[in-house]
Amino acid sequence: MNQRSYSVYILNNRCGTLYIGVTNDLRRRLEEHRAGKCRFTATYRIGKLVYFEVTDDPYAAVSRERELKGWTRERKLALIRTMNRPLRDLAPAYEIAEPFLFPRTPAQHRRLSP
Repeated sequence: MNQRSYSVYILNNRCGTLYIGVTNDLRRRLEEHRAGKCRFTATYRIGKLVYFEVTDDPYAAVSRERELKGWTRERKLALIRTMNRPLRDLAPAYEIAEPFLFPRTPAQHRRLSP
């Protein structure tokens, strides 16, 4: 039987904005973030994978996501630095070497704005 894995991940951008999410396919989800298909990450140009955890339990993944979202920014950064001190993009490990598809055209940006 093919066992699924679930990832809790943290993305950031050049300004240091953090985004925490959970997915059952990290590669696909990163590609969606970088293609601008997610409103928040597209608006703030967030797409650099700086941290992730993998589990085979979907409930544990969602629980961990909620836990991390409740942490202070300083605590999140300390966690990230335990795995990725220089805050490098970990996405190349998933063979996602394409940079952002930004900048967007003005018409596309208006559609994504809140």
